Amino acid sequence: MFRKSLIAHSIRTPIGIAGVFLGGVGLYAQNIKQNKDSLRQQQIDEVVVVAYGKAKKSSFTGSVSTISGDRIATRPVVNVSKVLEGQVAGVQAVSASGQPGAAAEIRIRGIGSVNSSSEPLYVVDGIPFDGNINAISPNDIESISVLKDATASALYGSRGANGIIIITTKSGKKGDSRVNFNISQGFLNRAVKDYEQVNTNQYFELYWEALRNGYVSSKISSSQAAQMATDNLVSALGINPYGAQYPNPVGVDGKLLPGATPLWNDDWRKVLQRPASRSQVDLDLSGGNGKGNYFFSLGYLDEKGMAIESDFKRYSTRLKVNSKVKDWLDAGANLSYVNSIQNAPTSSDTKSDNVILAARIIPSFYPYYQRNVDGSFVLDKNGNKIYDFGTYRPAGALANENLAATLPLDKNERQIDNFSGKGFLEFTFLPELKFKSSLSIDLVSKNGHDYVNPLLGSGKDIGGEVSKINSRVFSYTTSNILTYDKRLEQHHINVLAGQEFYQYKYQIISGRKSQFSLPGYTEPDAAASISGFDGKSDKLSLYSFLGKLEYDYQNKYFFATSIRKDGSSRFYEKKRWGTFWSVGGSWKLSKESFVQDLGIFDQLTLRASYGAQGNDKLDTYYGYQSLYSFYNNLGEPGVVLSQPATPHVTWETNINLNLGLEFAILKNRIKGNIEYFKRQSKNLLFEMPTAPSIGFSKYNANVGTLQNTGVEISLQTTPILGQDFRWDLDINATTTRNRFKSLPKPSIIKGSQMLTVGGSIYDFYIPTWAGVDAETGAPLWKKITTDSEGKTAESTTSEYAEATRIYQGSSLPKWVGGINTVLTYKNFDISGLLSFRIGGKILDQDYTSLLSSGSATGRAWGKEILNRWTPDNRYTNVPALNTTTNYWTSRSSRFLYSGTYARLKTVSLGYSLPQEVFEKIGLRRLRIYLQGENLLTFYKHKGMDPEQTFNGITYYRYPAMRTVTFGLQATL
Repeated sequence: MFRKSLIAHSIRTPIGIAGVFLGGVGLYAQNIKQNKDSLRQQQIDEVVVVAYGKAKKSSFTGSVSTISGDRIATRPVVNVSKVLEGQVAGVQAVSASGQPGAAAEIRIRGIGSVNSSSEPLYVVDGIPFDGNINAISPNDIESISVLKDATASALYGSRGANGIIIITTKSGKKGDSRVNFNISQGFLNRAVKDYEQVNTNQYFELYWEALRNGYVSSKISSSQAAQMATDNLVSALGINPYGAQYPNPVGVDGKLLPGATPLWNDDWRKVLQRPASRSQVDLDLSGGNGKGNYFFSLGYLDEKGMAIESDFKRYSTRLKVNSKVKDWLDAGANLSYVNSIQNAPTSSDTKSDNVILAARIIPSFYPYYQRNVDGSFVLDKNGNKIYDFGTYRPAGALANENLAATLPLDKNERQIDNFSGKGFLEFTFLPELKFKSSLSIDLVSKNGHDYVNPLLGSGKDIGGEVSKINSRVFSYTTSNILTYDKRLEQHHINVLAGQEFYQYKYQIISGRKSQFSLPGYTEPDAAASISGFDGKSDKLSLYSFLGKLEYDYQNKYFFATSIRKDGSSRFYEKKRWGTFWSVGGSWKLSKESFVQDLGIFDQLTLRASYGAQGNDKLDTYYGYQSLYSFYNNLGEPGVVLSQPATPHVTWETNINLNLGLEFAILKNRIKGNIEYFKRQSKNLLFEMPTAPSIGFSKYNANVGTLQNTGVEISLQTTPILGQDFRWDLDINATTTRNRFKSLPKPSIIKGSQMLTVGGSIYDFYIPTWAGVDAETGAPLWKKITTDSEGKTAESTTSEYAEATRIYQGSSLPKWVGGINTVLTYKNFDISGLLSFRIGGKILDQDYTSLLSSGSATGRAWGKEILNRWTPDNRYTNVPALNTTTNYWTSRSSRFLYSGTYARLKTVSLGYSLPQEVFEKIGLRRLRIYLQGENLLTFYKHKGMDPEQTFNGITYYRYPAMRTVTFGLQATL
């Protein structure tokens, strides 16, 4: 039995022995050092970081891909997760938000869960990382390894069910001490131009038409409706930008009066957005000898976003020391501290304070400073312009809002302190027998400070409001690993056995107050009225035993097997333990005489693996217990059941099959890898909905099976290899099919998507757009009816509620990948990465906000509205304008667009000064460079950024940014 005492307390280890690298024994893997004349020197015996150690890539039985530090250095990104985009086969990384400091979403070999997490496990220097991924400076990274199959990741058990990203930070190298300095300055703007909009003149004529049609719909004669539209146009919109000379700027013919010209054109995108920039400075000192090595770094980053009051700052430091204390004892420590400050005004969802949404949907004829009737500015007694909050604006144009005025006075601050400490002792009893004990600690403190000022905007009526949130995460991992590695003539064996304990503690407290007596004070002490106070704490423990056996014969035939047993505190004690395993093998065919006789292959390796991993990531830490919510019942405390006990719930299981073929020809000038994978998630951790009358909305259960199958292709080539010039070209592509094999019900509707057996996790289930009625201009959708005999008939309807919802395709792409190239000529180097996606669909809700038929009075219109139905333009895809709601912008296939795109992710151009030049001033290396990120995007539906979240639904997010950076690197 797995007793509570085992979960709640760590295992005692011998005195003087502490901690673990979860990545275990010998985890200081290193990639082959790159030659001066190449940014990518891939050798047959390349050493890569894998679970609990390192391995030669050519003989490893699992699936692993590696990105070197040189490639990482070419990417001017804040978050290291964005480095993976387009670089690794089998990995899909999506940067849906350009908010400074935002991370990319990453999926490895598909999406493996419905309600549980599908995020990969991050491992930093051998230890699972619980900190914020923003805490890792890309300049501190030596390499990134991505573990994708069961053999590669099963030793991490339940924590590695969705794949593993191993980040290895830099260490000092043997030789003289080195000082590296890197400074860069960059400038940012939108990677994709926003949707085009109609101008003021077009808008007034169009809205006159919507008013006229609305009156006609109310049985008013056409002539009278035209006159009423002319008379009521200004009052409906709340403003007349044409001045007192034109009280009714649009005549009864629907055209602007001759001479009518707008007196101002206030583009809200210009006042709510700004030139963006980034500054970065990194310094590191390193060195080593036969007794040890050290690495120390300092980093500073400041990125100012496109949206006003959005930015991200990071201060980082790292100290990494390894020492050979005795011939039989090695010790090491790795300490890092990062402080980051993110100012992040609302930049996704439909809230009125969304700075991205506001900049788009307020037309330019609504001024952001108050105007006189002649177009001049209204000034206060000090001669200053006065912000216009649009009390006269209709709701569609965000009445009573002016973020240009309020955001500089408000706060939307997120401050994170991230400390990570790792240490190990490794004992060598025999040359082949070692024992390593390690301790890793992550401490993350997050402080959120939101303040709405009492002077202007929405906070004025309540005297301002402030809320503060503080959360604290403390986690630690201890590990004790024993390894035995022995070679006997043509036989080689490696055995690993270990124990590991992990504990995660989370605390959060928040409070909210309002009614400030004085402006300019943003702390809760300055507010009078408490309007909220909340807090909680959670704890998770994981206790594990693990083992691994590797054997090879003649360095030709390889076999590996592993097992891990995890006990998770998320589950009831009788369901707590899960056993996870893998078995794999590889065959170096290139060492066989019948292959060597062909004279074609420098390398030819066949590999296969199969195994099982688990997933325990429920949305609660106490899934098997009854949970209750507390509330105020007319001044008396009350309690209500919020989650029923589910003691039967246990591990979600991932079964992974991998088949691969790796080859190299033409003296390794062409290398390739083809892999087939099948990943099946069984006993899905599923949130089962319940009837509202029961008192709670859902409960957890193990139901359903989700399968991902696919093929990965990667090709590394060197088309040109000369004395002074070299060109390397790499291509990777992955196709994945995601589908349900079983579900608790034949179909489950989730908003605009539906889960069905045989379908994917993100299938669109919405009405089919049938066009516009050529006679009436009304929107049409398809309607399918079934008679008593089961026969179906298809027709159209202009009532959205009557339209039939059907399958409309998936948001998931058919292919994703990237093309990476590196060219070097003497002291010049240039590299580039083009990422691409083929297939999949995107539901563009952002665009529909600009296509109201006229019922959202005052809201900006996109240019497509110019093609609306009129008696002279009957065959169109845009309905007639009308102030009566016709629901034509509701979710349908009309607003599903292709997700296919290609993006020039990065280009880097560098020049290293000749050695004889900089040696005279005491430098070993001096390089100047120019880098670009998201320089070009090739796509069809203009205005929409095609790089969206995995579910394929836009949500008024901060757009991706184009970055141009220039910098200098120096080595002393």
